Parts: sequence; C-alpha cells; structure tokens
Amino acid sequence: MSFMAFFDGAATTWRADPAALTSAIRDRWDDLEVDSRHRSEVAAYSWTFRADDGPVDVFFAEDGTGLYVDAALPDAAEVACLLRRFVPEDVALVFCDQGYSFDVWISSGSTAADLVRAVDAQT
Repeated sequence: MSFMAFFDGAATTWRADPAALTSAIRDRWDDLEVDSRHRSEVAAYSWTFRADDGPVDVFFAEDGTGLYVDAALPDAAEVACLLRRFVPEDVALVFCDQGYSFDVWISSGSTAADLVRAVDAQT
C-alpha cells in the first residue's frame, strides 16, 4: 500500500534532510539500499529495505516536505514516526494513505502502534 508523511511547506522554511534520514533508517534497518538519483519531484531520493511486514520503498519529496512509503501499514507508520523525530515540534506532520481515506497527525513521541490505532479508528 502507499502512504505519505508530510507537512505544509508553505507554513515553514524548514526542510527534511535526506542524509539525516538515511542515517536514521540505516540505524533501524541494516539491509538498507540508498538511491540518490533524482527521478521526479516525489522521488528525489529513495531507500529500500526489508521490514517486519515485508519490503519497504521510501521516496523523499524533492521539496523536502515529506515521504511517500510503499509498505504494509505498520512499517509505513514506523517510517512516518522516524520522520517525526527530525521535524520541529511546531511543524504539523500528517500521515495518510494515497487515497486520503484517513489522515492522522503525528505528534512528538508517537509510535507506529499509535498511528495504526488512529488509522483503524478512521477506517
């Protein structure tokens, strides 16, 4: 399934750093493959690895405002929480699926289980 974790780039000048995210992802998943080729505005950088529920593909948005995640919900939620660690607390970060059938605010300290519960409550 496809998920997104993003913030409103017009509301802040802050942008995510793909190098910091690479380091954090590598700390969590050792079989990380990094692709720094710019393919499109939604895939300016990408990571691939195997997580608990299967393969994960993460694409970094060109404007530095979020991630697109192709993975099972629990793994996508974990990636979204990882991004939250880098986003300033005053920047609202949302987690949703590609069809916007739900949207969950990711607060500091949110866990993947918290996000999955919030998603289940909306779907």
